[in-house]
Amino acid sequence: MNYTKYEALEVVRRGNVLHVTLNRPDALNAINRQALTELSTVFIKASMDAEVDVVVLTGAGRAFSAGGDWNWMLEQIRDPQQFHEGLVNAKRMLYSIIDCEKPIVCRLNGDAVGMGCTLALACDFVIADDRARLADPHVRVGLVTGDGGATLWSYFVGHMRAKKYLLTGDFIEAGKAEAIGLITAAVPADELDVCVASLVKKLATGPTRAVAWSKAVINIGLRQALSASLDAALSYEALSNQTADHKAAVEAFLKGEKPSFASAARFAG
Repeated sequence: MNYTKYEALEVVRRGNVLHVTLNRPDALNAINRQALTELSTVFIKASMDAEVDVVVLTGAGRAFSAGGDWNWMLEQIRDPQQFHEGLVNAKRMLYSIIDCEKPIVCRLNGDAVGMGCTLALACDFVIADDRARLADPHVRVGLVTGDGGATLWSYFVGHMRAKKYLLTGDFIEAGKAEAIGLITAAVPADELDVCVASLVKKLATGPTRAVAWSKAVINIGLRQALSASLDAALSYEALSNQTADHKAAVEAFLKGEKPSFASAARFAG
């Protein structure tokens, strides 16, 4: 299997372990059109690769992923067809992770935000630097949390906790995320690589078929939950992409300003 043609990702196979790295460190691994296109295919290729039994996903630099790239967000407002393309690739990415029978370990080396957070939570294990934070702040930029985050958060931590974070866009620290069952573990930064390596070795040298098929069985319920809600969520996100609130938020963030939402005027005074 050829993994040399990726640009926004660095993909390297070492033995029977495939290492996938979000490789836009100067942009805090923000997901742009190229990155999402590549993410929509790499896990399908890993699933088909007979020489791969485990996948490790991480980010280059100090962040896992800052979420959607701001400039690309503006392009998608101006060109709804691009936004539609992004939704198709986001759906393919999410299902390819859930459906991949090879266990996927997320080495969460820093903050995971928006689509970056969804990407991490879709993995089978999330081992995080305890200084990392997670958030799905779609609402803060006038968007519906449509890329799978609503389903994943609700499935892992329950509806009430999910609403606490998804309807406010607030961050949660890795230690607390572990405590409520959102991620697998939060460990000190100097122990992250050792912990990830230990888990990967156990998976890669164990009964890989039994591990793969057990993942398939465990994920049946999650797959059903996503199938029940994802298309509606993506449709609502597409609608919100064309609102004045979203356009104002993106333009404000690109200028380094705080967004002002038109709907907020109803609550003034």
